[in-house]
Amino acid sequence: MVYAQGETLQLKLDRTFMNLPKSSEDTPAYVAAKQVEGQTKGKIVARGEVELRKRGQTVFADNVVYDQTSSDLIAQGNVRLEMQDIKMQGPHVKLNLDTNIGDITTPAFQFPAMNGRGRAENLHMAGKQQYSAKNVEFTTCSIEDEDWLVKAGSLDIDNVRQEGLARNARVEFMGVPILYVPKMSFALSEQRKSGFLSPVYGNTRKSGNEISMPYYWNIAPNRDATITPRVMTKRGLQINNEFRYMGSAYGGEAHLDILPNDAMTDTTRYRTALKHFQNFGNGLVASANLNHVSDNNYFRDLTNTVSTTSMVNLVREGMLGYSGGWWNTAVRMQSYQTLQDPGAPIIKPYQRLPQVTLGARRQLGNADFGMIGEFTSFSHSSLVSGQRLVMYPSISYPLSNSPSYFLTPKVGVHFTQYSLGSNYSGEGSTSPTRILPIVSLDSGLVLERDWKLGGKDYLQTLEPRVYFLHVPYKNQDMLPNFDTAQADFNFAQMFTESRFFGHDRVGDATSMTYALTSRLLSAKDGAERLRIALGQRFSFRTPQVNLIAPETATTNTSDILFAVMGQVTPALSLNGAYQYNPNEWRDERINLGLRYRPEAGKVLNLGYRFTRNSLRQMDISTQWPLWKKWYAMGRWNYSLQDSRLLEMIAGLEYNEDCWAVRVVAQRFVTATNDYATGIFAQLELNGLARLGSDPLNVLRQGIIGFQKLNEPPKYNPEQGLR
Repeated sequence: MVYAQGETLQLKLDRTFMNLPKSSEDTPAYVAAKQVEGQTKGKIVARGEVELRKRGQTVFADNVVYDQTSSDLIAQGNVRLEMQDIKMQGPHVKLNLDTNIGDITTPAFQFPAMNGRGRAENLHMAGKQQYSAKNVEFTTCSIEDEDWLVKAGSLDIDNVRQEGLARNARVEFMGVPILYVPKMSFALSEQRKSGFLSPVYGNTRKSGNEISMPYYWNIAPNRDATITPRVMTKRGLQINNEFRYMGSAYGGEAHLDILPNDAMTDTTRYRTALKHFQNFGNGLVASANLNHVSDNNYFRDLTNTVSTTSMVNLVREGMLGYSGGWWNTAVRMQSYQTLQDPGAPIIKPYQRLPQVTLGARRQLGNADFGMIGEFTSFSHSSLVSGQRLVMYPSISYPLSNSPSYFLTPKVGVHFTQYSLGSNYSGEGSTSPTRILPIVSLDSGLVLERDWKLGGKDYLQTLEPRVYFLHVPYKNQDMLPNFDTAQADFNFAQMFTESRFFGHDRVGDATSMTYALTSRLLSAKDGAERLRIALGQRFSFRTPQVNLIAPETATTNTSDILFAVMGQVTPALSLNGAYQYNPNEWRDERINLGLRYRPEAGKVLNLGYRFTRNSLRQMDISTQWPLWKKWYAMGRWNYSLQDSRLLEMIAGLEYNEDCWAVRVVAQRFVTATNDYATGIFAQLELNGLARLGSDPLNVLRQGIIGFQKLNEPPKYNPEQGLR
């Protein structure tokens, strides 16, 4: 059946069809035209600004002949065919509206989901969402600036399987062929598909010129692998292998990278890694994290990121854990491979073979009961070995708990017992024991008021907090130190029971900690706009248990901490922390960070870090437009303490409508007396490929707030391009 608008005479028609069906259900055909005629055998002939719609397909043309019985359609003259996944136009279309089989001659076409368009000699519709074209040109560029084109003898598009196949394809950039591929398959979405990825080119000081050709293998929906041959002119051929897997109750990844006969070291160099997680159900889980490299300089020589080259201790760990609701336990076996820097050797961490932990938290009436338990066997090749047992039961009783105030006393007993190995040569017992009670009282208020500032409504809070702690003193100099370090004094630590990480030391204390925090909250959405905090600890007697010797004898009054953070303006944010020593009248620590980001592609970060006698650094990074379509990216991280450049990034990016080019240079410290340099040059053809060495990870890690500017717009079938 056809619902037709129009007769043999001229009519003014509403051509919007806003209320007509758009689904793929079996619906009648709707026709609008200046002239509509019915012929024999169910044929409809429409002329003049014809619009025909059926089953989510819309045809615009000068003339249309439609057979109601077979659903065959022939359209001529300024034909436009619109479907959910493709738009086409050409001089002539023959199409069956039920089977979606047909042809369009010399079409121009557009795939909205790909943000791409093209031309072809002929396009054949082989069914729903399946297309084949001959002698194709394709691009994501605008009509005015076709800076790059993919030219192929044939192109097959399967939107059901979300994949495409081009044969005899070449890529032209500015009219110059830059890549030829006899056969190229590609995904039309983010779905995984086997095939070669874009080659990666690069240059580093230690490895010379290099090229990598990754091959992605989509083994199964829950398994894949990436095999990457990497050729380095100074070293040879390296093969990098990554395997990932995932199931309903498990998942993980494995790496095997090997460089046979490194030309610079005359050795075979390799890396192995495995991460695995397993959920057995009923609260029982297991995990493994195993890492190994062939030599100390593996990462410093063969990687080009700061985070990787700074790796020192590679963990080898297996864990089996159980959660019983209010209690949990775990067994862990842990050791390390330590990568030594000859200029700054370090002590290898202890092995934990094994470590058994127990944790519990349960409400008993109005009280909260907690338990921390641990048994660890520490092993070391050159230091004293032994076992340590820790049991710390505690109970707290919230006397009041409301949004405006709280008061929580807590009492616990920290029990520790050691059994030291035969290589212990110190004085005292080989099985020392330490028992210490710990008492604390945590209290605070939350006061609020409405405040109008700059014509905007805010809620300001005033939050005083007082924390009392008592731990008696016990001489612990004869106890070993397996894994304990002195914690930094900061806002997170000042309201905790211990001044240490680890259980080998329990700090003595009879102290009162005071802090005052004020927040500025938006009355409109509750978002925190500004936070200011001030705090200090006062000790009624001088703490005597320390791993780091105090610089002054008078330490009853701690350093004063001050912090401020927030969104000063929509474009400017501030994050600052200041630690002042009132006993010596001097600065102890300063961390200051400013970020100015008025819009996408514009960010300026300024940072200053200072720690007395150990650290003084400046850090500046930016992404900023220069002129027209040119952008600058850079980072300068400099140690004022050592008069040494720690990391430098300098780059330029040029963004066109459908392509971008980036050139980035990086230099960073890899060891005490060594550094690495790298040059990244990349051409990105939007929606097609990236050619060259990829600097995006370097830029994202080095420049906080960096944004890739040529991300393609997302497509929603209901909303179109956006």
